[in-house]
Parts: sequence; structure tokens; C-alpha cells
Amino acid sequence: MLKQVAEGVHVHESEFLQSNAVVVEGHDGVLLIDPGITRAELAGLARQLRDTGRPVVAAFSTHPDWDHVLWHAGLGDAPRYGTARNAEAMRDLLSQPDWIDQVAEGLPPEHADDIPMELLGLITALPADAATVPWRGPTARIIEHRAHAPGHAAVLIEPQGVLVAGDMLSDILMPFLDLAADDPVGDHLAALERFERLADRVAVVVPGHGSVGDAADFRARLELDRAYVEAVRDGRRPADPRVGPGAPLDWLTDVDEWQLERLAEKHRAADSG
Repeated sequence: MLKQVAEGVHVHESEFLQSNAVVVEGHDGVLLIDPGITRAELAGLARQLRDTGRPVVAAFSTHPDWDHVLWHAGLGDAPRYGTARNAEAMRDLLSQPDWIDQVAEGLPPEHADDIPMELLGLITALPADAATVPWRGPTARIIEHRAHAPGHAAVLIEPQGVLVAGDMLSDILMPFLDLAADDPVGDHLAALERFERLADRVAVVVPGHGSVGDAADFRARLELDRAYVEAVRDGRRPADPRVGPGAPLDWLTDVDEWQLERLAEKHRAADSG
């Protein structure tokens, strides 16, 4: 179930959209980042960690999308950290009486009955100026940015140079912009610039969805994402292998079209205002 990608760092890949959960070994247990996705997968992950004497002592959610805020009782009651904005977004959602219905609308039909909702979104907010995840293990540096979703953060496991990227730098998904933001394009480009400044420190990149890559893959995905976002900004059709004929996921073409239309509407509204 777990594949080692660096010393003391392991990844579990879900059947759903190649979703990656990351396990980092510490002094008295593990840091678990974005566990998922189905009940069976989460229970199996919990069982493997328990059977190998690696309890979960801390967890981190990269951002408030449903598939990054999941949990299972078998994983224990360790603090589940996230940025302040991530935790705020989850509090706002969970305070609404129909939150389960809202989340259910976005679940993949083939897995909808297998997604655990009982402990979804119970995120502990870190201080706004928190630089690292508080735990006894390798330094897990928080790289907060404004791309894709409120309170999104990547985590750099510094000793090993492993960048856990959340919903960024995927080889199967093009950039999904946060179209509710005031400047979704600028926010995404700024996040990519932050990542680029880390380039000399990244040996392994783990996207939220897709294949684990090495340093060369990290740089290539950075450039591919930048080219996509700049094309969208300039009103050009992105030339991106993740979209269109031959794309790994055929439905991404529709998402790409929708994203371009929404961004054009946003520009027209801004111009008319």
C-alpha cells in the first residue's frame, strides 16, 4: 500500500484520480498529509501504520477541497493541522445545515457511497505566521499561497527535499484556478513563482493527484503549469498535453472549456464595472 519515495517518506496512491496520501516518519510516529480516499483505503492505511508500529501523531491538510480533508477513526485522534484560511473555510462549510449535501454534489459517482463524511473537515488552524508543522520529526515547512483554493499550502519535507504540492504540479491535471478569487490568474502565477524559488531544494515532488516526480519533473511541471496559466491569461488556447486529444482524462477538456468561459465572464464583468 505504501511506496517509499525518499528516506522516511512514503506515498499511498488511491484508486480515485491517483490521489496521494503522504506518510512522513518522525521520532514517535508519523505525519500524515491528505489521507484518502475511500473508507476501505483509509482503514487499510490505518491498519498498516498500526501493524508496523507507526501511529499518526500529526496530520496536515493542504487545502479545503473534500478529498484533502478526510479522516478515519482508525487513524486516531492526532491534531489535523491546516492553514488558518483552510480551517476557516471548513468551519464555514460545516456550520451550514446542508453541508453534507453540498459535499455530496462534488463526489465522484463511482465512489460516492464509499467516502467517509463523519470526520471530514475537522481542521486545527495553525497561526497565520506558522512556518512549519508542529511535530517531532523532519522539518515540514509550510508554503502557503493563494492558488487553487483558499488557504492552500504545499509542504516541503526539508531534509529529504520532498515537496508535497497539494493540487498543484500534477502530470495528469492542468491548473484548476480559484475562480472565486479576485485575481485567480495572478494568484496562480505567484504560487508558481514561490515554488520556483524552492527549485534547488526539491528532489521529489508529490502532487495531490498524479505521479510522483523527481527534480527534473518538478521543473518541467512548473513550466507546463506556467504556460497553461499564461495562455489562459492572454485568451489563448493552451497547448497542454493534459487537455485535448490524447489527454490522460477525457473529461478535462470540458473542465478546461468551462474554466476559460468563467474567466472570460470575470474579465467582462471587471471591464463593465
